[in-house]
Amino acid sequence: MAAAVALTSVWARAESIVISSTTSTEQSGLFAHLLPKFKEATGLDTKVVALGTGQALDMARRGDADVVFVHDKTAEEKFIAEGYGLKRFEVMYNDFVLIGPKADPAGVKGNDIVAALGKVAAGNAAFVSRGDKSGTHAAELRFWKMTDLTDKQGSGYKACGCGMGPALNMAASSGAYVLADRGTWLNFKNRADLAVLVEGDKRLFNQYGAMVVNPAKHPHVKQGAAQKFVDWVTSAAGQGVIADYKIGGEQLFFPNAAR
Repeated sequence: MAAAVALTSVWARAESIVISSTTSTEQSGLFAHLLPKFKEATGLDTKVVALGTGQALDMARRGDADVVFVHDKTAEEKFIAEGYGLKRFEVMYNDFVLIGPKADPAGVKGNDIVAALGKVAAGNAAFVSRGDKSGTHAAELRFWKMTDLTDKQGSGYKACGCGMGPALNMAASSGAYVLADRGTWLNFKNRADLAVLVEGDKRLFNQYGAMVVNPAKHPHVKQGAAQKFVDWVTSAAGQGVIADYKIGGEQLFFPNAAR
């Protein structure tokens, strides 16, 4: 059985470009929209492993991916500096939003994420953290640090160690606040009791980047095919496909590769 599993894994890798990516690109529905267009344009298949950004980068460090598509610029630049990636390409952006109960018991509504988190902590309001070293989790920790609170998050803070979709489900079921990327939020179906409460703060900007894994570290990496993916998503055609992805008439991601 173990041999059969190993052969299956090798076969799957031989047939596809492996993309290690943040959960938001999958759970927002973007990849379901984007990747068929990529195959149509290039004839290349893809296999996506959706993880928190930190885990996606670690997967690539192990040589288990050909290309990385994530959203934590500091971590991405470190990945390049360590020699694991060839070059970082900016692809698109959206923003983070603070989601919470429509009744807003902590009174956070507004456009200042740091002030809002301070109110969550002061009121010991329920807060669900990704807690998974994802790009969203990294952003959340940056915002908590900006509050300068001694007891950073209050007694209502819970880390789930989970993806964005499950974290939103937990917030919906427990009446908690949660930081989310706007793309996953717009594709989230269980929104009856939740609302966007904080948005518009320039600190909530959320940039995505793509990098081909360095074959000097892992010679089996499909550099040529992986570069075709990066070239396509940063091309006019790929950027147009990203811009065309909408839910309820609202655009989820904004291409900025040419910036």
